[in-house]
Amino acid sequence: MGSIVIVGAGECGARAAFALREKGYDRRVILIGAEPHLPYERPPLSKDGLRDGAQPKYVADAERYAAAGIDVLTDAPVRAIDRGAKRVELVDGASIPYDRLLLATGARARTLPGTDSMSPRVRTLRTHVDAEVIRRELQPGRMLAIIGGGFIGLELAATARRLGTEVVLIEGLTRILSRGVPSEIAAVVDERHRQEGVDIRCDTKIDRIDADDRSARIVLAQGDSINADLIVVGIGAVPNTELAAAAGLVIDNGIAVDATLRTSDPDIFAAGDCCSYPLCHYGGSRVRLEAWRNAQDQGTLVAGNLLGANETMTSVPWFWSDQYDLTLQIAGLADGAATTVRRDLADGAFILFHLDNSGRLLAASGIGPGNAVARDIRLAEMLIAAGKRPDPQALVSPETKLKALLAA
Repeated sequence: MGSIVIVGAGECGARAAFALREKGYDRRVILIGAEPHLPYERPPLSKDGLRDGAQPKYVADAERYAAAGIDVLTDAPVRAIDRGAKRVELVDGASIPYDRLLLATGARARTLPGTDSMSPRVRTLRTHVDAEVIRRELQPGRMLAIIGGGFIGLELAATARRLGTEVVLIEGLTRILSRGVPSEIAAVVDERHRQEGVDIRCDTKIDRIDADDRSARIVLAQGDSINADLIVVGIGAVPNTELAAAAGLVIDNGIAVDATLRTSDPDIFAAGDCCSYPLCHYGGSRVRLEAWRNAQDQGTLVAGNLLGANETMTSVPWFWSDQYDLTLQIAGLADGAATTVRRDLADGAFILFHLDNSGRLLAASGIGPGNAVARDIRLAEMLIAAGKRPDPQALVSPETKLKALLAA
């Protein structure tokens, strides 16, 4: 087999490159990234990445790539994929041949219509450069307005308050964390932010944004306005599918792949935030996951499949978020749940277990200080993977060990 090219130098692409070497592949591996940095982790960007002088949390340093014989091209955006010639064309005119190609192009922050380039006072948070710009405004006496009550917006709000910045958070829906997080847990997060002085405004619509180089203002639909030193838009992400679409690959809420992460072209695979794939634990329903561990899992698995292993994705979706002293963790997907039961733990922590009509465990959602829910969420993840139908009353009782339910 000839060279393997990976387009997208993020967590997933970098993991795949190293996994190829770990699996014994000894031909050329080329990792191509559009950003000027080596591959780095994105979750810290809304947390420790906003510290003064914070550097990206690199997946590996340059010496490790060199030692593994991985060619990393940074600041090298790709213009097109020529499937017929099996070549990747770069914007600078370079042309790189491949035998197998992995698309790990990730996603970009979703923007509000009309705000893409209106002012440096209106930003999104997706890259290290974004974090550097935002950090300069996070000071006592400054006002930060966040649009969007999802994980990114809330994590940014927590970090900004820790740095003494005033924060107002605007959510168009009736509550924060409306996507995939139970209302009972969202209420805990909401209250914690309000205790820290975050002005959360749900069910609030925006009429327009006025901004120049010095200040910004959000005019709300009901007529009043919010003046801010900086506005950060955190309303989700859009998969980077343009290269794949232009090359004629099938797109379905991301680059469509099968359970082995192979696209509609047998020599091209896709993994990470940019792809949608069938979930084996949920009847083959197609999902696209924007999650750090999913990027790692898929990066490792796709490396083997690039070499012919033909293994399928069986990981249970897992998400987490740290805000103040609280950690929220979710294993699985609760869509289709018919019953939810609660298990109370120490220090105010609790876990919600979501079961379908047959009693099968679909998901578990937990929140508490530090690592209070981590062990039980991990065991719940294993119960989900095993297709278990645990007794709901056993799930409720803290005296019942989840490990025993797994062995039953």
